[in-house]
Amino acid sequence: MSKAIYESPLSSRYASNEMQYLFSPDKKFSTWRRLWIALARAEMDLGLPITQAQIDEMEGHIAHIDYELAAQKERELRHDVMAHIHAFGTLCPTAMPIIHLGATSCYVGDNTDIIIMREGLELIQNKLVCVIYHLAQFADRYKALPTLGFTHFQAAQLVTVGKRATLWMNELLMDLEEVKYRISNLKLLGCKGTTGTQASFLELFEGDHEKCKELDRRIAREMGFEGTVPVSGQTYSRKVDAAVLSTLSGVAQSASKFANDLRLLCHLKEIEEPFEKNQIGSSAMPYKRNPMRCERICALARYVIADGANPAMTAATQWFERTLDDSANKRIAVPEAFLAVDAILNIYGNVAAGLIVHEKVIHRHIMEELPFMASENIMMDAVKRGGNRQDLHERIRIHSIEAGKHVKDLGLTNNLIDLLAADPLFGMSNEEISAHLDPSRYIGRCPEQVTEFLQEQIHPILEAHPEALTKQLTDLKV
Repeated sequence: MSKAIYESPLSSRYASNEMQYLFSPDKKFSTWRRLWIALARAEMDLGLPITQAQIDEMEGHIAHIDYELAAQKERELRHDVMAHIHAFGTLCPTAMPIIHLGATSCYVGDNTDIIIMREGLELIQNKLVCVIYHLAQFADRYKALPTLGFTHFQAAQLVTVGKRATLWMNELLMDLEEVKYRISNLKLLGCKGTTGTQASFLELFEGDHEKCKELDRRIAREMGFEGTVPVSGQTYSRKVDAAVLSTLSGVAQSASKFANDLRLLCHLKEIEEPFEKNQIGSSAMPYKRNPMRCERICALARYVIADGANPAMTAATQWFERTLDDSANKRIAVPEAFLAVDAILNIYGNVAAGLIVHEKVIHRHIMEELPFMASENIMMDAVKRGGNRQDLHERIRIHSIEAGKHVKDLGLTNNLIDLLAADPLFGMSNEEISAHLDPSRYIGRCPEQVTEFLQEQIHPILEAHPEALTKQLTDLKV
């Protein structure tokens, strides 16, 4: 490709070859030809004067696309579908008279879009399963490793590293269910004609309504769909595109949430994304280890989330049976959303498979905060020894303020335990109070929650999609 013209970074840097192929000219125009063949075959079977020889001729040239001739014809005719009819007909002179018989441009355009979106969603589904698999391995490994929980990014009660990973997975499960729903509910446009009335086909079949309906059913079956939309104008409702991109936006939201969490954990030096031996974090600061993969996830996710509003606006502004202000827009909005989410999941899988956990840093951060968190247990222990709960509560409050100053104003370690041990009201030694500082006592049911979540929610998903796990993510541009 010439370096003197713009090329989309989604193609040159980010998206996988397999997703790029789905939105390639070869995929698009070969699918147009498959649809023309399906139409001709169904029309022949329903009694129109079309021969098997004509169909065989078309089938022999599905992949032989003369793009130069098609471009020449489009410049001449100012119509992309007619240009490709002529390019196909040049290769299939016997079939030329019956190609596109009774159809309108949306027969090939819209049906192809639905086919490609479904295949794109299937690819997204498999990559979601791969990411979930890597996170499940991580969650199981660290299900009992205590770590600070955060609310408002302020230290809160302890969780575990593995439990936090289940939160990331749970959102991906929601996305997976949404993707599955979209795949199972996509329907072809079928053959509805210029305003959705099937008038041209009713004319071809001499008023036989049943043949018009059977034509739709036969084309749907040949293209691998259970059915077609029940009613339409010239196009399928553009709410379909809006719904699909809403689903993709959901994936982007989940991935961005994970990546933002990890960027914060990288700052805390608790968990880091993979960092390769010769990787350079900064051109100016050699010591830097910037979380560039997660930053890229966030950047691409922001694009997808914004792009998700695009087809919604298109759907809201369609006029009657059709306008053409959707076409140029959806050529950009839909493919780029798929390419971006594909890239996001490639990176997400790469990061999830190589997360680096710094357990000693995590433990140090816990011990800096745990005296505050353990104060309630210490208070209850002191009450059991004869203390007054209200008096003890007040003393803990006063000592906590003093310990907070020790940490924040003097930059020293948390000395709350020493202050409590020195207070005769508690009647406890430093060792007795320190016995309350075992982090595993403050993680609740985290290990059990992780195990239950994996067994009940994750393992059935992984078992249902072995094809996604046997194929490792390849062509990762991260």
